[in-house]
Amino acid sequence: MENRNLFNYLIITLKGMAMGAADVVPGVSGGTIAFISGIYEELITSINNVNPSLLKIWRREGFKAFWIKLNGSFLLSLLLGIAISILSLAKFISWLLENQPIPLWSFFFGLVVASIFFVGKEIKKWTLATVLMLIFGAAIAYYVTTLPPSENIDSLPYLFFSGALAICAMILPGISGAFILVLLGSYKTILDAVHERDIKIVLTVGLGAIFGLLSFAKLLKWMFTHYKNITLALLTGFIIGSLNKIWPWKEVLESKLFGDKLIVLKEQNISPYSFDGDPQIIYAILLAISGFSLIFILEKLATKK
Repeated sequence: MENRNLFNYLIITLKGMAMGAADVVPGVSGGTIAFISGIYEELITSINNVNPSLLKIWRREGFKAFWIKLNGSFLLSLLLGIAISILSLAKFISWLLENQPIPLWSFFFGLVVASIFFVGKEIKKWTLATVLMLIFGAAIAYYVTTLPPSENIDSLPYLFFSGALAICAMILPGISGAFILVLLGSYKTILDAVHERDIKIVLTVGLGAIFGLLSFAKLLKWMFTHYKNITLALLTGFIIGSLNKIWPWKEVLESKLFGDKLIVLKEQNISPYSFDGDPQIIYAILLAISGFSLIFILEKLATKK
């Protein structure tokens, strides 16, 4: 791993904050941010270093050797940034989802469209297999976006597995962990738990996330090593299919009250011109362009560095 000074670790914390911000919103993935800020491979490798042999190193060679093998300073800086972002942004994003959904979803939409280009251009060789995988990924994601949210949004085992699945999505470039939580119907429960400091729910989701992260990082590293193009094609397809969920103008067909939470069970995308209420078209276009540009600005900064 690289030799770094305090300033380098501060930059990593800022990258972590960008990842955290991306993971709070159900649109763009923290994995994409890691990818375009140039720390993705190191992140996957560092997660893979977390295994029982680390404890043997600690016992045999002491804490310093353990910390170096873990790449601990890198992971700590990154996690600190992610935590700062999630804790400070959760309440604000929650408020925006309730009060300004169209501008917010428009911004997500722009981000996700840009992610398609970004992840897609990493595919170095197009073959029949990559094209089929792209179509397969898009079809699966589209189908998933048409599923109704689950009703078990408050059950702890369900939230444990939500955490595990969301963290797997979070470290995939292009697939948003928060978006997976929206599909699973756990997003609002977890977001509320974070800003209400509900330790039981936060801990359950956190343990699920650790379980998911450690088991999934190995598979991901193997897939990237052996089938990089096909893996990237699947991810690109997944993002294309997910656009259905992020379209800003929707008509609610069916909703249900779970406790004091009104959950939408069925909705359909509609044209902004047939939207019941103010479609905020100008704001929507401006924010979609901002979201789209943001990914490319981040990429340019990463390449420049």
